[in-house]
Amino acid sequence: MSNGLIFDLDGTLVDSLRGIATSLNLALADHGKPGHPVAAVRGFIGNGARELVTKALGRPASDLEIDALERSFKNHYAANWAAGTDVFPGMPALLKRLSAAGHRLAVLSNKPHDFTVEIVCRLFPDIAFDAVLGQRPDVPRKPDPAGALEIARAFQLPPAACVMIGDSTMDLETGERAGMYTVAVTWGYHDAGDLLGARPDVVADSLEDLERLLP
Repeated sequence: MSNGLIFDLDGTLVDSLRGIATSLNLALADHGKPGHPVAAVRGFIGNGARELVTKALGRPASDLEIDALERSFKNHYAANWAAGTDVFPGMPALLKRLSAAGHRLAVLSNKPHDFTVEIVCRLFPDIAFDAVLGQRPDVPRKPDPAGALEIARAFQLPPAACVMIGDSTMDLETGERAGMYTVAVTWGYHDAGDLLGARPDVVADSLEDLERLLP
């Protein structure tokens, strides 16, 4: 039986670090705050825009301050994501092969939903995803399994027939909590040792590994 494959976005399908770092530092500058090197921003990614700006502040802040910084980040990201986001080489071809083999495909991200949909539509125009879900106000973000289970229903597959694929321990926890097979990919933004510590079902170091290791 072919499976339902749920991909994380940032660090799994696309390298979005430059666009995120540029937009974050512009937002911080708007509010008179110091910026961060790209290597530091790498460690802020994965929990959504609000957590991104909260980590960037590096200190306790009021909701009003965080709200204002998050709005600035989103405004800059709308203008800058395209120039700072690249599809990982070989990914579109892999997705096409997986689809042709009968797998169902979806994206589940903690990036704001509108950005997630826009990025997937523009960078993967020829891929037939069953669902593309980002962070939405009415749905808890990963590692809560709600989004993953929503996608399983869209696939019309039981969770056990679905695979969660991502570059962070959050993705792996999401898949485990949803009762799904988990695949850690090591080309993204998170420490390989932490990924192994999360005990994924398999670890893929390349697209070739990913294609070969899928159940």
